[in-house]
Amino acid sequence: MTKEVSEHGSYGAKDYHDPPPAPLIDAEELTKWSFYRALIAEFIATLLFLYITVLTVIGYKSQSEADACGGVGILGIAWAFGGMIFILVYCTAGISGGHINPAVTFGLFLARKVSLVRAVMYMVAQCLGAICGVGLVKAFQRSHYKRYGGGANGLSDGYSVGVGLAAEIIGTFVLVYTVFSATDPKRSARDSHVPAQGKGPQKDTTPLSLSVGSSPIGFAVFMVHLATIPITGTGINPARSLGAAVILNDDKAWHDHWIFWVGPFVGAAIAAFYHQFILRAGAAKALGSFRSGSHV
Repeated sequence: MTKEVSEHGSYGAKDYHDPPPAPLIDAEELTKWSFYRALIAEFIATLLFLYITVLTVIGYKSQSEADACGGVGILGIAWAFGGMIFILVYCTAGISGGHINPAVTFGLFLARKVSLVRAVMYMVAQCLGAICGVGLVKAFQRSHYKRYGGGANGLSDGYSVGVGLAAEIIGTFVLVYTVFSATDPKRSARDSHVPAQGKGPQKDTTPLSLSVGSSPIGFAVFMVHLATIPITGTGINPARSLGAAVILNDDKAWHDHWIFWVGPFVGAAIAAFYHQFILRAGAAKALGSFRSGSHV
């Protein structure tokens, strides 16, 4: 009987651990090199993201002007954005977490995954990286940059501000919800167990497992771009929208620019609440803990 109980206990035991909530303000982070290394990683990743994607947008517009069927098309633009996120998250996840987006950082902050200090500094690094990335595009494509809109986001003709805002909220919700799901320790524990010659669960330590998180995140970015490029050009990343607007710096780029901040932040907040308090039952656990404590 004892053996049976121990065997059941070994398989029924919780095989994952939720990390403790990050402190609201962690001044100690400022004294660690790993913190500044993460900031550099976020800066460079966002710079590369904007450089490749905005260059793709401008290239498509210049090619399609001469030939309506020329260039990579909306599908190619969506692949450029999604593919770069896949690559950059894979490269930087172990250093900074691979946020590359203030909305993602904001959602993780609300879920107590990062401190306020780290969240603010990440957003600054991401915005500066985005500005520098688009600046490189302008430097290398000066003849085409302003003519083809500089890759700036904007509300397309025929769509109201409400529709544009809703598109940004829903699109960012999809992205941040995917980030939470892909990085959930419970999912990671489940996915890391693979059968090995009938000997029960074994930990998968192959390098391929490192790419699991970046794959769905990149694909989510790809799918959202397919849906919302015709509406807003697809923001879902305030740093991306800010970088293009700052370097282009014309009235059209700044018109309704607030949509590309409010929409992503609202979408990220909804995704954080949905994942933490509905799917992971954070509210129920907190209530249960309160009730058990009241009976002591």
